[in-house]
Amino acid sequence: MSNSLKLALCILLTVAIGAVSGLFTAGNVTEWYTTINRPAWNPPNWIFGPVWTALYILMGICFYLIITKPASQSVRKTAFILFLFQLVLNFFWSLIFFSMHEIGWAMVELGVLWIAILLTIFAVARISKPAAWLLVPYISWVSFASILNFTIWQLNR
Repeated sequence: MSNSLKLALCILLTVAIGAVSGLFTAGNVTEWYTTINRPAWNPPNWIFGPVWTALYILMGICFYLIITKPASQSVRKTAFILFLFQLVLNFFWSLIFFSMHEIGWAMVELGVLWIAILLTIFAVARISKPAAWLLVPYISWVSFASILNFTIWQLNR
């Protein structure tokens, strides 16, 4: 398989997971999210799609670098497992927050996700520093999302 095809498949995988996750979000934004108390600094709803799409593309490129850059089997396996783990956590946050409407549990899950992303960054850096840097916008956005989630939880208790 060519490197171009591997890259395309890695990006497709992460974007597809994000798209499926978005299905849990889409209907609940108008039916539920717009009805709860949110802070004045809450971004407009339209911004989330483009931001997450860009982040999933960066994650896909990172994933490609994890599987193609030279590294020992144990280093690659650790990065691979952590990457997939944080991706699964990312997927379930939308389900917990938007479908189950469990704002508090979503906040807890975001804390675990944040730690998983940080561990992934450190593991990926052992393979490729540029790949690790590709995850910095992601952990930054999740940090912001965590603060937003906490604030929404406070406003709706």
